[in-house]
Amino acid sequence: MSKAAETKTIHSRSGSRSIIFYLLVLAFAGVVPSFLFAGILIQRNQAAQESTVETLIVATSRSIVQAMEREIAANITTLRVLAASPALRAGDYRSFYDASVVALAGTNANLFIVNPDFSTFASTREPFDSPPRTTNDIPSSERAFAGTEPVVTDLVFGAVSRQWVYNILLPVDLGPEGTKLIALNQPASNFAGALSANSLPQGWNTALLDNEGRIIAATPGVGEAGEDFTPFNAMAQAFSLGWQHLDTNQGAALGVIQRSVTTGWRLVAWAPVSSISQPLLIAVLMLIAGGIVLLGLILAALFWGSKRIGSSVRGLARDARRLGAGEPVVAKPYPVSEIAEVSEALEQASEARQAAEREVRFLLRELAHRSKNQMTVIAAMAKQTARGATDLPSYVQAFERRILGLARSTDLLLTHGTAGVLLGELIEHHIEPFRPVTAGRVQIAGPAVRLNGQAAQTLGMAVHELATNAVKYGAFLDDEGHLSVTWQRDGERLELVWRETLVRTLEASERSGFGTTVLKSMVGRALNAEVERIYHADGLEWRFAIPLAGIDPALAPAPADEPDSE
Repeated sequence: MSKAAETKTIHSRSGSRSIIFYLLVLAFAGVVPSFLFAGILIQRNQAAQESTVETLIVATSRSIVQAMEREIAANITTLRVLAASPALRAGDYRSFYDASVVALAGTNANLFIVNPDFSTFASTREPFDSPPRTTNDIPSSERAFAGTEPVVTDLVFGAVSRQWVYNILLPVDLGPEGTKLIALNQPASNFAGALSANSLPQGWNTALLDNEGRIIAATPGVGEAGEDFTPFNAMAQAFSLGWQHLDTNQGAALGVIQRSVTTGWRLVAWAPVSSISQPLLIAVLMLIAGGIVLLGLILAALFWGSKRIGSSVRGLARDARRLGAGEPVVAKPYPVSEIAEVSEALEQASEARQAAEREVRFLLRELAHRSKNQMTVIAAMAKQTARGATDLPSYVQAFERRILGLARSTDLLLTHGTAGVLLGELIEHHIEPFRPVTAGRVQIAGPAVRLNGQAAQTLGMAVHELATNAVKYGAFLDDEGHLSVTWQRDGERLELVWRETLVRTLEASERSGFGTTVLKSMVGRALNAEVERIYHADGLEWRFAIPLAGIDPALAPAPADEPDSE
């Protein structure tokens, strides 16, 4: 590092402080104001804690009401489903009764039908042929017959169940049978579970009241179902979003009164004022005492933690300098997970950098090697092309096409690097210049197979020669030929099939030009492949059986450290 750089570093760090300093500042910034506000909290703890309890009581009370409304909504849904029974619509009450008994088995629910004269029948609590009874709640039935929506009644003493229940009445138009009420009732005791599941703090009581002020369900000691609610006049109290002061038969109390939109029923929750204020004051005093102890623990923990964090950060700085110098970086098990994650990222970055450097060196060696090889290939191509040429223009055209085919393989290789070239992409690139305009005459299909550099170059030249021959003698010579190129994996080998289908007869030829040399000699020897040419009555077929180890970049042997001497 130069003197100027060292001076700049010193100046940049002159205003820096250790992490211990900032952690201590944060600790004092959080704790000291807490003690300053402690006096204010002692004076206001009653109101603050009452507000917290008020929020809890209001939320719990609303939760109880919502649980009750969900149960009623579920019962209404059940009633609508049963009322849609085809048997009921057809007037087959016996079948409807049987289906309802099965549907309500294992529940406390009871279903029955109410006639316009308020007589009932088909009650699932008794046999179907039981004599009709008159409903115990005629006013609610009248309201249900007068409308189209379900009606939820207040408490009714069941004539059959001999317990307090509530009814849900659904008017149903049965056509020739007229309008009837399909009724579903549930015992009031079902709501006791909702009160116990949403338990309030100790000393609180709850009661669910119907529109007549009778108890539907309540906590122990308040009253039984069907009794009048007596602790205070709940029906005369206004609804409110928070709690309100109440005069009960046991003295002053605070309470919450919620109302169900679905039924109009009231949920009341109350507790004596004394049971609210005293425990809260004790809790605040204990909170202050605990805060003093906690402050000492926080300061000790911060001092210990700052030491660990500081040493970890300095370790990261050392790793970052190694990464900048190109040295390998190994992740360390730092105690702070975020710092350990950064250390792992530095290790990954180091591995990626070294891998990239190795790939660059490998590609440079490959470039030198392939440049020498391509000079040899081009020379051979020139000689072979000259043997079959009859004039200079045809020689130049044939030689130029072969050079372009070789260039396409090289382009693909350089584009994909050591990852390898996809066989399908290689075939597409070399056939594209010769592809007929008519759609559907070329079919290329096979699984994804990657080729290493040598295989891409060799197979690229082979495909180019096959495509050239297809234009001169085969599938692309006229407007009717068809080409199919398919491949598949067969164990440890790749089976590649080039099939040309013609509408004319193809004469078999044993002529051995440069194309045949590429296909049989170069592909066979370079890739250790089995090459077979088959003449059919309607065209030509080439078959290549190539070992995967010779073409797959993942299976190919690692490149040597020294460049090829060829």
